Amino acid sequence: MHCLLLYSSRDGQTKKIITRIAENLRRSGELCELRDLATVKTINLESYDKIMIGASIRYGHFNSALKKFAICHQQQLNKMPTAFFGVNLTARKPEKRTPETNVYVRNFLFNTPWKPDLCGVFAGALLYPRYHWLDRIMVKMIMKMTGGETDTTKEVEYTDWQQVDYFTDDFLKIVSEK
Repeated sequence: MHCLLLYSSRDGQTKKIITRIAENLRRSGELCELRDLATVKTINLESYDKIMIGASIRYGHFNSALKKFAICHQQQLNKMPTAFFGVNLTARKPEKRTPETNVYVRNFLFNTPWKPDLCGVFAGALLYPRYHWLDRIMVKMIMKMTGGETDTTKEVEYTDWQQVDYFTDDFLKIVSEK
């Protein structure tokens, strides 16, 4: 079995999450290819048995490459086992960590012709020192409004790695059922 893992990551946390998923899948005997969605121009999805896509949110939006990819490849994606996960800071709150309760993932799923078999939401990381000054100010303002960390000297990783591991297990179950 050959698995394609695509990601769209702005600050690296989504890539870190999907890399962990790839490691878990490889330990289970899966062959995995990891690719940045931004660099995928043409791809033959028939070369893969299953596909997972992870994408991050910045200022309320996924990278436009995600929607373009989903629309362009909807027929193939809907015929094979697929999974999607979104990564955002809103998911640092447990009640915003499901596709049903996370507005960004819910909206994406509602507005895309691709219907993944498995969907998830993971909390990302707050990396103030790495942000450009304007992003630092904007993120601090958003965090202040939502009751989050506002100390711009801090880096905080909110990702629940056990949740990521469970998602990988669920993906493997779906793959074996299809």
